[in-house]
Amino acid sequence: MLNGIRKYMADTTELGTFAMIAITLGLIFFIWRLRNRNLARIQDEPAIAGQDELSGGAIDPSQFEEPDDDALDEMQDLLEKAAESQGLSYEE
Repeated sequence: MLNGIRKYMADTTELGTFAMIAITLGLIFFIWRLRNRNLARIQDEPAIAGQDELSGGAIDPSQFEEPDDDALDEMQDLLEKAAESQGLSYEE
């Protein structure tokens, strides 16, 4: 009688194998859902400087060949501040 019933019952090794397969498939599914959620969240975030791709160039690139007086004054102020922050004196 026990031999007939035992033939249809799974032993602990088979049960352990089935349980490990089920756990593995569950973890794969869970990780896949997390990945998709993170990808969707990343697409909604603003681009970080350097990661965004801008196409095209300046409409009039010749305007950058010669700096105007305001740009030169601003550059001089920046150089003076940078030199001062390093303990140097900036002279023209």
